[in-house]
Amino acid sequence: MFGLTDRSHAEHGNDHAYNGLKSRSPLFKEAHYVKSLLALLSLVALPVLAAEPTLYGRYEYIALPEIGGEVLKAKMDTGALTASLSAKDIETFTRDGDEWVRFRLGTKDASNKVYEHKIARISKIKTRSEEDEDEKDESAPTKRPVVDLELCLGNVKRTVEVNLTDRSSFNYPLLIGAKALREFGAAVNPARRFTADKPDC
Repeated sequence: MFGLTDRSHAEHGNDHAYNGLKSRSPLFKEAHYVKSLLALLSLVALPVLAAEPTLYGRYEYIALPEIGGEVLKAKMDTGALTASLSAKDIETFTRDGDEWVRFRLGTKDASNKVYEHKIARISKIKTRSEEDEDEKDESAPTKRPVVDLELCLGNVKRTVEVNLTDRSSFNYPLLIGAKALREFGAAVNPARRFTADKPDC
């Protein structure tokens, strides 16, 4: 019993000495300061890592630097997966073992200039009979060539996948789907229109 009490007092004395050394030692104080500073910096960096998306309207102007710098009215559609560009005279061909596509821009005032792009992939798209109606009646999937195109929204330029199809029956020749919206870090407010400045990139 006596031995246990002595040992307890000895351990208590060692703890007291350790705490005293800890409070007086510059190394302990410096380590504590660095730890606190790192914790503070992580809190400051947190909002940057979780950046809010940029809010755009349901319709925006988007420039196509690789398609003659054309500026088109685009529909920002979270319900669509990929972006879609109105094109006509779409023809696929092989060049140096790769699949390419040539086409003309399918807009009202477009020139007859022919554009050629390497095909990224072929997509199967299910289309509704009326784009602006909330109908569930879908036709059989159609195959469309997909190309990587630079798009400019406001002052932000991104390369996104765009499928080519004749959209002349729709009001907007360019459709921006969910994948492209993610590339731009964009969120859509359906109640607003043309919130971004004219394309400048």
